[in-house]
Amino acid sequence: MKRILLISVGSLVLAAALLYAGDYVVLRSKGTNQFGSVTVRRVYAVAQKNGSTEYMFDPPAPQACVNSLFAHLGSPPCWYLSKHTRQQIKVGEPPSRE
Repeated sequence: MKRILLISVGSLVLAAALLYAGDYVVLRSKGTNQFGSVTVRRVYAVAQKNGSTEYMFDPPAPQACVNSLFAHLGSPPCWYLSKHTRQQIKVGEPPSRE
């Protein structure tokens, strides 16, 4: 039973690695159509000393992305970024209540 489980997990890992590598090869073969751009809006959530949170909004700005299934070359995939156009960035930690 353990052997069957080990073989199936190994096959799954190998299939995932081949899918990622194949996605990278397809991305590199696209030439000039590798990158795209999606307009995102960043929101900074700044923790205050009194326990509240202050929100600071950046104006919408384009962010580079790759036209692939997975993240490559330091950029997220465009399909994912287009579904997550609002990005919240937490700054600082709320004070501990001891």
